[in-house]
Amino acid sequence: MKLSSGSLVFCLMVAVVVALCDKVKTTEAVTCSPLELSPCLEAIRSGTPPSATCCKKLKEQQPCLCEYIKNPAFKPYINNPNAKKVAAACGIPFPQC
Repeated sequence: MKLSSGSLVFCLMVAVVVALCDKVKTTEAVTCSPLELSPCLEAIRSGTPPSATCCKKLKEQQPCLCEYIKNPAFKPYINNPNAKKVAAACGIPFPQC
C-alpha cells in the first residue's frame, strides 16, 4: 500500500498529537499541594540534608514549584538559600520562573 504525501502528513500529525496528549496527561496527574513538601521543611529551615521522602515528594511536586514561588505565603521558603541546597541534594534543578 502506497501512502500519498497528504496521508503521510496526516499520519505524522496524528502521531504528534497523540504524543502531546500523553505528555499533558502525565503533567495533569500531579496534584499541586504544598503540604506534600512538608517532609522538606526541616531541611529548608535548618540546612540539614534532605530525607529520601523529601526528595521523592520534591520530584513529584516539581511541576508545581513555579506556582509555589509565585505564592507570597510560600515564597520565603522557596527563596531561602537552603531550598536551593535541598533541590541540588535531590538532583532537581531549581526552577527559573
